[in-house]
Amino acid sequence: MRLSRFFLPVAKEAPADAQIISHKLMLRAGLVRQTAAGIYAWLPLGLRVLRKIEQIVREEQDRAGAVELLMPTIQSADLWRQSGRYDDYGAEMLRIKDRHDREMLFGPTAEEVITSIFAASAKSYRDLPRTLYNIQWKFRDEVRPRFGVMRGREFLMKDAYSFDLDEAGARHSYNRMFVAYLRTYRRMGLRAIPMQADTGPIGGDLSHEFIVLAPTGESEVFYHRNWEQDRDLNVNPDDADALQAFVTGLTDDYAATDEKRDEAREAAGGDAIQQSRGIEVGHIFYFGTKYSKAMGMSVQGPDGNAIIPQMGSYGIGVSRLMGAIIEASHDDNGIIWPESVAPYRIGLINMRVDDANCTAASDALYERLTAAGVEVLYDDRDERGGAKFAQMDVIGLPWQVVIGPKGLEKGVVELKNRATGEKQELSADDLFNKMTAK
Repeated sequence: MRLSRFFLPVAKEAPADAQIISHKLMLRAGLVRQTAAGIYAWLPLGLRVLRKIEQIVREEQDRAGAVELLMPTIQSADLWRQSGRYDDYGAEMLRIKDRHDREMLFGPTAEEVITSIFAASAKSYRDLPRTLYNIQWKFRDEVRPRFGVMRGREFLMKDAYSFDLDEAGARHSYNRMFVAYLRTYRRMGLRAIPMQADTGPIGGDLSHEFIVLAPTGESEVFYHRNWEQDRDLNVNPDDADALQAFVTGLTDDYAATDEKRDEAREAAGGDAIQQSRGIEVGHIFYFGTKYSKAMGMSVQGPDGNAIIPQMGSYGIGVSRLMGAIIEASHDDNGIIWPESVAPYRIGLINMRVDDANCTAASDALYERLTAAGVEVLYDDRDERGGAKFAQMDVIGLPWQVVIGPKGLEKGVVELKNRATGEKQELSADDLFNKMTAK
């Protein structure tokens, strides 16, 4: 994409009311713009990152055996009354009426909807187990929306729901998601730690939230130092016993929020506990028959008797993850995107658009890389070099390629690694080979 044709409203300064680094940088880098309190428009560069994050989430859900569908944002209040949650959920639920005076709501989650959909089709034990997932916009009417997309009112969420015949099967589904989440975060360059958590309004007696360690995170956490090491996540998801042993082994290394730090130190030994700040990026629940029973769901078992399916739900804040990645990966100059979620892999800078040789070399390399499937954002504008460098740093593309008259005289271009700052000079052919190597 040529920057001269792109829509990228980069700002020199973030608004004064932006409090945390991810909010500041998302505004400065032209990723989002606020349209109302806690509600954001996703601009082209931000949308590209959002789609990359979404695709990683989708691939790991598919790998875990979940099946994607798409549920509506607007839900019937009657479904929530059937489960007993309509009056319990509180002021965070945005309640509306249609033109026929029917009570509706903008869904904050979808346990009721998915249960009603699956219950209408699943009649036999042969229809289970199943895990279905949905990547859809949600709305929670936060009393004080703040921190940009980290605590907005409208957000993109992956929510999955498992249906099993018994508790053993349900815990197996839970464990499959547990590992899928760790794989998801790792692919985004994040170190995530699972912590036992309260179930809140979702319900149930088993729950973990996943915390990404970031120096500027929203809460203080304590964790076993073993979590600073990379974990081998290669485990057979179809082997229930091996998977249970694997998850148990992971959760034996204690992690807790600030409220439980003394318990954490006692459980693991004071010297083994590390302290950091963190951001919640996912939450999983096992809640048995809470929704399936309330909504009258049952299937015929192999002996002909009715079975009420056991359920779990599994949420990942897709849009929230963008903020978490920035909180964990930035410097004083701007964002540092991991390659897996970067909006473009390369930022190509033509230092002298008024120089025919510079423009010809820049155009040729841009066309060549693009034809090879490399995502390039080409700064072909008639701007000062310093302004171009500053903009590339703030938007944080993994690689910067600089083409100028002096380099061309030597037959080289400059390649800069955004994360390390390391620079090297190499020929255009060598750069092409490096950027297209498998």
